[in-house]
Amino acid sequence: MELVAGSYEQVLFGFTVQRGPAKSGHQETWTPVADFTHHSHTASLSVLASNSRYVVSGSKDETIHIYDMKRKVEHGALVHHAGTVTCLKFHGNQHLISGAEDGHICIWDVKRWKCLKTFKAHRGHVTFLSIHPSGKLALSVGTDKTLRTWNLIEGRSAFIKNIKENAHIVEWSPSGGKYIVVVQNKVDVYRLGTASVSGTITNGKRISSVTFLSDSVLAVAGDEEVVRIFDCDSLECLCEFRAHENRVKDMVSFEVPDHHVLVTASNDGFIKMWTLPQDKKVPPSLLCEAKTGARLTCLTVWLDRAANGMASLPPAAEPCPDQPKTIEKESGDTVQEETSEPNSEKSDVSGDSKQPTKGNSPVTAKKRKMATMS
Repeated sequence: MELVAGSYEQVLFGFTVQRGPAKSGHQETWTPVADFTHHSHTASLSVLASNSRYVVSGSKDETIHIYDMKRKVEHGALVHHAGTVTCLKFHGNQHLISGAEDGHICIWDVKRWKCLKTFKAHRGHVTFLSIHPSGKLALSVGTDKTLRTWNLIEGRSAFIKNIKENAHIVEWSPSGGKYIVVVQNKVDVYRLGTASVSGTITNGKRISSVTFLSDSVLAVAGDEEVVRIFDCDSLECLCEFRAHENRVKDMVSFEVPDHHVLVTASNDGFIKMWTLPQDKKVPPSLLCEAKTGARLTCLTVWLDRAANGMASLPPAAEPCPDQPKTIEKESGDTVQEETSEPNSEKSDVSGDSKQPTKGNSPVTAKKRKMATMS
């Protein structure tokens, strides 16, 4: 298990979590040990994602860097986007989807690191995207005040829903039966069957991160030190706890035997791991914490385990027809299909593999000759 966090200072931090046996009368011990720091980006890191083999990082320098976590080397960089990389999502071990401020969403073949397809997704920035658990659909939000549904089987836009403000987070529930859209300090809960808002959760301050703890329980962090846990059905705040000394920037949740874990990262420089009780009305207990000394911006957890039974995205289809099609309108919302751009056939992997540096000191960034391979 590896905690990986990015920072404003352009540094990527990795901590291996060592689990010790429980002593009589005490709980199991979890200890984060500094594993590596890496300074491959030339601007602050904006987003991280992981699957069973790789961690990828997106940055304001418009690149995506790939790290092979099993070999502990940098695998290369993807240079397809022309703006800050704002979102990265793996689906299984075969595909990665990226979005950026250039308004594009890209689907990548992870085996060859080849861009299979590029969508002009939004007229403004792509601010967030989420893949349905089936791998057939994706949702994205952007600065054009739209929520867009993508048919990943056919490789085209399916529906467009106008929203009143710029949403900055969208997320499917684990079962895919509902999804949430975040605007400022409010979370709108949508049902998949009706595509309408079933309720709204209001947080204290602007929301910076959300993560589903179950199909109906949501952890919410904002521009404050507190994390709140809400029930998406009753819209009730089940509990809240002070997680950090500064605003919480990102959260990840996962389950391992005997533990349901929530991980938080903050501008105060700490990564903290919490164990969640079965009764979500009881605040979680701190398992361990790691100090980076940097202002953290994003977080992921790499779990070294086989991805047996994990689904993958269906292959990208041919480009859409030249003319967009208009579909039946929803009440008050424009709903239509859009034309996507042609497939991108080139590989965007560049740079040589580099060994991340052990210890706590950042590595000086080196200029590298970028070679594009087909």
